[in-house]
Amino acid sequence: MEFPKTLIKRNGYIERIKPFMRKNIAKVLTGQRRVGKSFLLYQLMEQLLAEESDANIIYINFEDFAFSHIQTAEDMHAYIISKVRKEKYNYIFVDEIQEIVNFERVIRSLLLSENNDIYITGSNHK
Repeated sequence: MEFPKTLIKRNGYIERIKPFMRKNIAKVLTGQRRVGKSFLLYQLMEQLLAEESDANIIYINFEDFAFSHIQTAEDMHAYIISKVRKEKYNYIFVDEIQEIVNFERVIRSLLLSENNDIYITGSNHK
């Protein structure tokens, strides 16, 4: 996975999130649009890959047309489950999750497995 080159390191935010990494709770980053939530996700993914080069990172960005085939909570669940590896941690990153109706049901379902480490961003732009 390639990350944008112009990252402003947000070490303060990363340090606040670190104690919750690899824990079976959803980490939710909320805020206004265009304040850097996505870039914070990229930095978290970079950190995980630096610590664990073969990390199983599952990433969905609902602003990216590449994910336009995911329209429902069922689609999102099926996509993520198809990428999950049962024998290791699965780092699940979902950007702009509010685009999917009933997304919270998917997140609760994914949290049933202790191997899933979940990070999501959202805004209330609608």
